[in-house]
Amino acid sequence: MRSFLVLYLIIYLLPIFVKNPYYLNVLAFIGLYFLVALGLTIFIGFAGQISLGHGAFYAMGAYGSALSYFYLKLPPFFGTLLAIFVTSLVAGILGRFVLRLKGHYLVMATLALNLIVYISLCEAETITGGISGLPGIPPYCIGGFCFNTDKANYYLIWTIALTIFFFILRLLQGRLGRELKAIKSSEAAARALGLPVLRYKVWSFVFSAVLAALAGALYAHYLSFISPKTFDIFYSVEVVTIVLVGGMGSPWGALAGAAFLTPLPQILSIFEELKDIFYGLSLMLILIFYPQGLISILKTTTWKKFFLPKSLR
Repeated sequence: MRSFLVLYLIIYLLPIFVKNPYYLNVLAFIGLYFLVALGLTIFIGFAGQISLGHGAFYAMGAYGSALSYFYLKLPPFFGTLLAIFVTSLVAGILGRFVLRLKGHYLVMATLALNLIVYISLCEAETITGGISGLPGIPPYCIGGFCFNTDKANYYLIWTIALTIFFFILRLLQGRLGRELKAIKSSEAAARALGLPVLRYKVWSFVFSAVLAALAGALYAHYLSFISPKTFDIFYSVEVVTIVLVGGMGSPWGALAGAAFLTPLPQILSIFEELKDIFYGLSLMLILIFYPQGLISILKTTTWKKFFLPKSLR
């Protein structure tokens, strides 16, 4: 709890010292990636599955909320709820079939989903704007206040992210967390103990899809413009990489991965043409020397007494 309170204070005090809108934008995007990585951490790190299709759910949240405003005239908040509901239905139905697959078969199935959604967004030009994108998406508003600045969206995104983060931390410390770990360790043993393995896998898949859709909707109403390019297969690979680099099976690892990888391309931009090489090299070195992720670095230092929760020490 102390670690969470420290994080809470840091997040809410940062805008006092960070005045530049560009840096606030980067910090807000860390929050968006963190939201998606949180869901994938449950799906990959606890349920023991892997998905390269969460870019599709990110797109469903973004386009679902935006199109609900343009075609159904729903306010952004209600459009977001509708988009999340539809995404959860799609993920639940799809999950009952694809999650019977294992290993690279499951990866290919989720990859196919991402490609189908991406191509559909590009081809449905009259509805989605095609590759040209969809502009004019309004911001969220409560009463007379609208989240139309970088600072306002920063607080909106991180308030939602930290609330869900706290909920997940509490949830995983109980019986559910232990049962998910049992499924990851051995599905056969979990079934022998009477655990509904498929149900848990579908639940974790739907939960991760919902968080991706929520992040997508926040992204759309923050930038007021979306295009299919944002939601291609490379986005799905990127968020999986965040989970792997941060540390699988650790919500704190999702935060570490998002905080490290999101601003890294901007930091490496000083190398110009060599940026991609340094980016790939950084990821490779972390995965070689710290295969358990960045969160394992804190476990091996004296800093863990101050920053790492007792459950992770």
